[in-house]
Amino acid sequence: MRALTWQGTEKVSVETVPDPTIQEPTDAIVRITSTAICGSDLHLYRVLGAYIDKGDVLGHEPMGIVEAVGSEVTNLKVGDRVVVPFNISCGHCWMCRNGLQSQCETTQTAEYGTGASLFGYTKMYGQVPGGQAEYLRVPHADYGPIVVPSDGSPDDRWLFLSDILPTAWQAVQYADVPEGGTLAVLGLGPVGQFAARIGAHLGYRVLAVDPEQVRRDLASKHGAEVFDLTKDVVPQLIDLTDGRGPDGVVDAVGMEAHGNPFASFAQRAAGLLPDAIAQKAIETAGIDRLAAVHAAIDLVRRGGTVSLSGVYGGRADPMPMFTLFDKQITVREGQCNVRRWIDDLMPLVSDGSDPLGTLDLTTHRVSLEDAPHMYEVFQKKEDGCVKVVLDPSLAAA
Repeated sequence: MRALTWQGTEKVSVETVPDPTIQEPTDAIVRITSTAICGSDLHLYRVLGAYIDKGDVLGHEPMGIVEAVGSEVTNLKVGDRVVVPFNISCGHCWMCRNGLQSQCETTQTAEYGTGASLFGYTKMYGQVPGGQAEYLRVPHADYGPIVVPSDGSPDDRWLFLSDILPTAWQAVQYADVPEGGTLAVLGLGPVGQFAARIGAHLGYRVLAVDPEQVRRDLASKHGAEVFDLTKDVVPQLIDLTDGRGPDGVVDAVGMEAHGNPFASFAQRAAGLLPDAIAQKAIETAGIDRLAAVHAAIDLVRRGGTVSLSGVYGGRADPMPMFTLFDKQITVREGQCNVRRWIDDLMPLVSDGSDPLGTLDLTTHRVSLEDAPHMYEVFQKKEDGCVKVVLDPSLAAA
């Protein structure tokens, strides 16, 4: 089969790799019909290569058609149309039973002391081949995949249940905004777009910040008040909230925020170092650009909540502990527990009026063969790029 593989820092290519096969009785094989590029994939593209091997298959936002199932998979049948959550969870351990599927005790990676395995996302998370490919082996298919209607509806109505839609929903839930309160969203990439839309859907006043005009325009279309990223944006938003600040702030940016040229250099350097040295640097140095999380802490009202949905990779990042303590700020974060939120989201995604705009996010639908070019376009925010979906059935441009 053809699959998008990691080849080095800022270098990916589509290669022919072996077709996946059933290895465990709880496996399924899915023929991919749509698979998206995530902002988290850009961290692998640029920063976290020390934890990837050349040839690893990337991608963790897939959906498609079930082609085969293991002997213990009774919830799926060949021909079912499914969305595959990005975290691999068993459904029966203590963590899964308590809505913490991203911490699944069955698929945790003991070597790195990390949570549940993820598709296409480094040795730290199981080194499981990802979904930017023609076919995908799905472990724990007796629990994970989400069956969606085979009714001819566009894939984009359902695809984002794999990651970014439940990630945004969790981010807003974690922000703990009171009824009729104010939510700020920092960063209007795909997760930030959905977080802003969810906030508006729940009746909050949404203040959204991004440096890109095309992203601000898209968020404005769905009910957010939008602002450019300037040095004055934090006091501006505080002034708009009676001098207190928003009740909750979602940081949907993560480690590659604008600002801090030293951290930007550290990220770039870490991506170019030999693996063993780079891993040590990531684990012992503050490599993340923390402009977004620091802005969130400065912006949120006293007693409010900062919700981190953007991915951070450094293990020794400096944090303003005095400010967190003095302002009595709650901070919530973590990988999304996808299956936990599906029952909340499915009625909204199934609604013909498309209240969260799942059909209004994809800006680029291209062939799998075009993936290397689109990684570069997405990273550089060129051509109005907000969300890229790869379709293995399409011919290369």
